[in-house]
Amino acid sequence: MTGRKVNENKGQGEGSGKPKTIPMSSPLYLHPFDSPGLMHTNTIFNGDNYDLWTDAVRNGLDAKNKLGLVEGKVKQPVVDEDDENNIEGVAWRQSNAMVKAWLRNVIDLKLHPSITFSGTVFEIWEEIREPFSAGNAPRVHQLKADLNECKQGDLSVVEYYTQLKMIWDELGSYSRVPKCTCGAAAALLKEREEEKVHQFLMGLNSVLYGNLPSNLLMEDSITTLSRAYSLMLREERHQAVTRIKEEKTEAAMSAKTPYSNGVGRGNHGPLEQGEDGPIQCTYCKRYYHDEEHFYWKHGFPNNGGRGRGRGGRRGG
Repeated sequence: MTGRKVNENKGQGEGSGKPKTIPMSSPLYLHPFDSPGLMHTNTIFNGDNYDLWTDAVRNGLDAKNKLGLVEGKVKQPVVDEDDENNIEGVAWRQSNAMVKAWLRNVIDLKLHPSITFSGTVFEIWEEIREPFSAGNAPRVHQLKADLNECKQGDLSVVEYYTQLKMIWDELGSYSRVPKCTCGAAAALLKEREEEKVHQFLMGLNSVLYGNLPSNLLMEDSITTLSRAYSLMLREERHQAVTRIKEEKTEAAMSAKTPYSNGVGRGNHGPLEQGEDGPIQCTYCKRYYHDEEHFYWKHGFPNNGGRGRGRGGRRGG
């Protein structure tokens, strides 16, 4: 009876003990492909882009279900270190070390000496937040100055729009739309979108697009940014196709010989070649003769050419 009781207790202990594995839904779960060398964002913190960087890092950590660690919501389990079933404690230490490595990867090396990468990732996150989260006014001022000076010039529409969007995105990271239920937030977002349309159209090269931006603004309803961008792309492609056709036509015309143009020696005298290429007539603008030998102006010679008699009369 004693042996059976031990066996029963052993069976109950195995069935009612702590789980031997961490479920995939837990923030302490590490995927087999997770490694300390991973970078979940291309935005590197350099000391001047705190808000932009934190948004990117939080998004990456949220995708990996690790955001609770930097927010301090996932606490270190209070368990006996000698407990053989201390699975959660081990998982927490591993997850904390992994996120700490990820943070190091997205912080500029020049800032590493000023940051203590010890303790919990929540403590590291707070250590970075305290000195860098304030004082964004100079950066916002610089971004708005860059936005005011951003013009298309010789850039393509894609390059010009990309520059604008980079400024808009960083400015957006410094502003916060208030949360409300009265529709004010939606109205504010709509106003910002319309302002972007104006900024995009005002910075376009007026030589290339003429009155097209003004015509868009004169429509009954304000066009969207995506529609304005699409129309300018279409116009740019149309102009590129037209320019290619004109260049091909000019090349074909310049490649024609005097005989293929119906121009012969009888009409224009001897074919003349200069040191730098065919001689151009200053009277008819055609090549291979000069104004002095243009018979249509001076008259045809008596000994040949079209209209011999008439040329003789004109020539005197």
